[in-house]
Amino acid sequence: MNFDTIIVGAGNAGLSAALTLGRSRRRGLVLDGGPPRNVPAAHAHNFFTRDGIPPAELLRLGREQLQPYDGVEIRAALAQTARAVPGGFALELVDGTAVTARTLLLAPGVVDVLLAIPGFRELWGRGVYHSPYCHGREVRDQPLALYGRGALGFHLAVLLHHWAPGPVLCTDGPAELDAAQLATLGQLGIRVLETPVAALEPAPAGGLTVAFADESRLAVAAVFARVPQQQRTDLAAQLGCAFTDDGIYIQTTWYGPNQRARRVRRRRPDQPVPAGGSRGRGRHGRGGPAQ
Repeated sequence: MNFDTIIVGAGNAGLSAALTLGRSRRRGLVLDGGPPRNVPAAHAHNFFTRDGIPPAELLRLGREQLQPYDGVEIRAALAQTARAVPGGFALELVDGTAVTARTLLLAPGVVDVLLAIPGFRELWGRGVYHSPYCHGREVRDQPLALYGRGALGFHLAVLLHHWAPGPVLCTDGPAELDAAQLATLGQLGIRVLETPVAALEPAPAGGLTVAFADESRLAVAAVFARVPQQQRTDLAAQLGCAFTDDGIYIQTTWYGPNQRARRVRRRRPDQPVPAGGSRGRGRHGRGGPAQ
């Protein structure tokens, strides 16, 4: 085997794993697959001692702290295939290079599938946000628009109701909310607007404007939206990993306080990689561009 461990992904999770690997005197390869999910954001939040740091600076510090550990290599390369082989895993990189390791750690993250609304992509991370925990404080007590419908829109509205007075839930068509959900939103002072959204436009004095198909407009400090997500690579699917019910995240094993760790049988090279049997999710929340 070329390495003890190959880590796919050089974001916060991948670099953190690499640090443990280096301190354990193991030989590891970290594959950097390109810009991180939070690249549009100006600041990262909720990192102890680093709250508000620019995301690129956080990654620079992570790489800097790996330099003393000469057993860890970071390579700007994408893996296009992965398979189980006797004693470990074999990966083929996009440049044709083949690498092997006894263990494989997948930390590529997910990709936000941005909506086709004009202005949405341009304002993503700069006025249109995914997570209030990353951006909510900066726009607290100001007019907010929330984008979503059905259960996702309802959850987003309830989550954000205390960040600002009277946020508006824009469902861009039928709200798909039942009577109980509408009653709850009414009690929380959240207005539901079903008018189709035509565009999002930056405002000259800051904030942005939601332009609707009926030519009405709504000036807000920010828009929070739930967007679809997908795995950044298909390596987990190639390896036969199980996924959560939404098809987005790798299903991992969770051990509760009264559960014993299950023994995973050694698999043959032609068997899929075993995945845990619970619904624990291999991720840290559903944060958005500035996690």
